[in-house]
Formats: sequence, structure tokens, C-alpha cells
Amino acid sequence: MAPSFEEVTTDTPEKSLLTPIRKRAGRNFQGKITTRHQGGGAKQAYRLVDFRRDKVGIPGKVTTIEYDPNRTARIALLNYPDGEKRYILAPLGLRIGDRVESGPTAEARTGNTLPIKNIPVGTFIHNIELKRGRGGQLVRSAGTAAQLMAKEGQYAQVRLPSGEVRLVDQLCNVDQENRSLGKAGKSRVQGKRPSVRGSAMTPRDHPHGGGEGKAPIGHAGPKTPWGKPALGYKTRNNKVTDQMIVKRRK
Repeated sequence: MAPSFEEVTTDTPEKSLLTPIRKRAGRNFQGKITTRHQGGGAKQAYRLVDFRRDKVGIPGKVTTIEYDPNRTARIALLNYPDGEKRYILAPLGLRIGDRVESGPTAEARTGNTLPIKNIPVGTFIHNIELKRGRGGQLVRSAGTAAQLMAKEGQYAQVRLPSGEVRLVDQLCNVDQENRSLGKAGKSRVQGKRPSVRGSAMTPRDHPHGGGEGKAPIGHAGPKTPWGKPALGYKTRNNKVTDQMIVKRRK
């Protein structure tokens, strides 16, 4: 299924909310490749999205729904009475002309941002803060939503799209579609270069290479091009936030 752009109302972004992006093609500050298969792609400008939603008590009017080349979700342009303009992540159901508001007194409805403690249990939420005032960090991709499961004391239990249940401070603020690239050229536009299967290479180029025909990899488990095990190792290591996890993802 190809991506749908029927909800997009304009292809001209707000110039005051654009900033250039420096592409690194998978290289670090030393110029060494740390992420393979990246490079090239269309020139893009970054849209400055308001993840903090700190314009408290001032309603903003949705004037456009736009495509953002840097993320899967659509973005909405808000016009405020004082003339300021801001981009926000556009939740499913947000329409042109809607008025959205931030703050503890805001109503719990689509597009509004308010503390978790003011949201009814069972509500689906997105763009969730982990620390007060830092801005939304969780559940920002298109088509994703978390569910508020329970509230007790200082913290609330939130079930994330992965199935993990974690504790989030009740004073943190919280605020769509699935897509398919459709063709290989779309991937190149995004700066992703082709990736060759290791089993299609020679033994000198990859541990999975060699053999007659479609031979199995010949190892106890899959390996990286440098011979390191590629599966079975935990890559998550954050003891500070681990204590907030109530139930691990499956």
C-alpha cells in the first residue's frame, strides 16, 4: 500500500520554521563510517516541531496539515493570536480550523496537551514526556499510540506500542497511519543505500558467504561482516530508566 497524502493541505512549508540539515552519510566526527548503507538522498530542510507545547492557556488554530520528509507522522501548523506560528505532530482526526490548547486547564481531546493526571484512565495518548519540561520523547511515529492504564501516587502506568508498561510522572505532558515506500527509488531519496545479503557474498567479504547454491550460513548464529554475533545480545542499557519499567515488552 502506497502512502496516502489526502490529508495534506499544502506542499509549501512555513519558511520561518525551517532549518538546514547537515547530512553525515553514516559517518561520525572522525569521518569514519559507523552506520552502513547511508548516503546521498534528496536535500531536505528540517521542520522545527514544538515537542514541549509550552504555550500554556493560549489556543492555537490549525491552518495546514503538512508532510514532513524527516518523520513518518504528519505535522500541523498552528497560528496563535499573538502572531506566533508553531508546528506540532498532527494526531489522527485533527482538522483544519480546529483549535488546540496546552496546559492543565485544557480539555482532554484530540490535539490538546495536558498533564497525565488530568487525563482519564484508558485514553490513548502520544508524544509523551519522560521528564517534565523536556518535551515529548515517546510515541511520536505515525500510527502509534500508548494507553493510560492506571494512576497511583506520583506516577501513572502507560502501556507503550511495544507492549511495555512503564511509569511516567503524572505531571509530565502528553499529547496514525502506516505507510509503504512503494519503490526502491523512494528509499534512495531518503538517503538509504542498497544493502547486500551476507549470504550472497564470498567468504572473504562476509562470514555468511560461500557454499554451493543457497547454502545456510554455516555458523551457530548470524554474524556481522566482522564476525561478531548479531543476535541474542541485549542492546538496551539504561539503569536510570529501567527502574520505571513495570512490565517488559514481549
